[in-house]
Amino acid sequence: MRRNRLSVSMTLAVAVLCSAVFVTRTYAAGPQEKVLHNFNNNGKDGIGPVSALIFDNAGNLYGTTQYGGTGICTFSTTPGCGTVFELSPKKGGGWVEKILHNFVDDGVDGTAPQAGLILDAAGNLYGTTANGGSGNSFNCIKNPGCGTVFELSPVAGGGWTEKILHNFTQDGVDGIIPETSLIFDAAGNLYGVTDDGGANFYYGTVFELSPQAGGEWTETILHSFNNNGADGYYPQGVILDASGNLYGTTYNGGANTEGTVFELTPAAGGGWTETILNSFGKTGFDGYNPYAGLIFDAAGNLYGTTNYGGGGRTNSGGGTIFKLTPAIGGGWTETILHSFEHSATSGDFLRGALIFDASGNLYSTTELGGHSTLCSGGCGTVFKLSPGADGIWTETLLNSFARGKDGQYPTAGVIFDAAGNLYGTTSAGGLYGDGTVFEIAP
Repeated sequence: MRRNRLSVSMTLAVAVLCSAVFVTRTYAAGPQEKVLHNFNNNGKDGIGPVSALIFDNAGNLYGTTQYGGTGICTFSTTPGCGTVFELSPKKGGGWVEKILHNFVDDGVDGTAPQAGLILDAAGNLYGTTANGGSGNSFNCIKNPGCGTVFELSPVAGGGWTEKILHNFTQDGVDGIIPETSLIFDAAGNLYGVTDDGGANFYYGTVFELSPQAGGEWTETILHSFNNNGADGYYPQGVILDASGNLYGTTYNGGANTEGTVFELTPAAGGGWTETILNSFGKTGFDGYNPYAGLIFDAAGNLYGTTNYGGGGRTNSGGGTIFKLTPAIGGGWTETILHSFEHSATSGDFLRGALIFDASGNLYSTTELGGHSTLCSGGCGTVFKLSPGADGIWTETLLNSFARGKDGQYPTAGVIFDAAGNLYGTTSAGGLYGDGTVFEIAP
């Protein structure tokens, strides 16, 4: 992602309040981690997964790797253009991997998928690639192609067929370089964001893809972000509420140049209206630069993470977990639920999205931190954050990754199975150093 652009002061669109919540910290002795798959740079397997996993109804896991596979990429020094993989549980224990698709740099297919997948009711998989496809731009010269939206459909008798639904191109309207997962609405339309491109060329878009008769898809740009002194830019994904409004985060921009939470609302007569709900970096306790998207609770509150900040330290801190609550009379109130630390006993650098369990506990990963001193800055963690009756949230460290056979550097969030086990990926580590799929049992 392009994170080195200069920022300018922006104006907050919606007034919010900020308060800090103190937390306690515990370390779990019960949860046990198991590596289900070690990715291997052997010319066949994928390398370096940086996205979350999904389950199908049969208990199979699906995900992407940014590199690896059999496809040849001329632009990368890392072998392969990426893969889509499936992990299926074996009778008697263990898991078996199957590569469903090898991306290839041929001017048609996408390359370098960085986002996870979604499933439709028919069992088709949908995802994005950050590069590849037939679209072009001066911003996509080093990595040919500006990215794609693709569909993988299972074929009777075995195998999967890929269809490119959209090729992104920098034309002053379309976005380029999609790096986050898609979502469906009830009508079967797809929504997502691009990290770059749009009407302002550099700052990203929110887009909709709608299925048409004959199997084609039509793209509509819902919003082009702009470094204009008010808007956020470099979006990190979107979610839908029951009324059809979209919510998301931007890594930069807003009143303090440190990122925003935004809402897009369908306007009467067509188009969409953007409202900035929160600008990060208001105080030393606030987080900044959110790298992941948002989730809702049942009451309509929003939760998310920031990559940096927290703890009352300016230009420091290991990131935060925040809550946004709709305020009476309008606006949203921000509460910091937890601030992470730069230390060997706490995770930091949050890139993965949060998930809830049935009891209202939050779970995710930190890319760095944890007990292990074998990685510079720590090898990463899986954590749980539990609400207390007094409003204090307690952090429990479920797993500290370690160098060697274990995975390291989890960059995506985790998911649950029906039994309460957690599953996720690490971008490096494992037996071959190329990343892992892991399970954590309660």
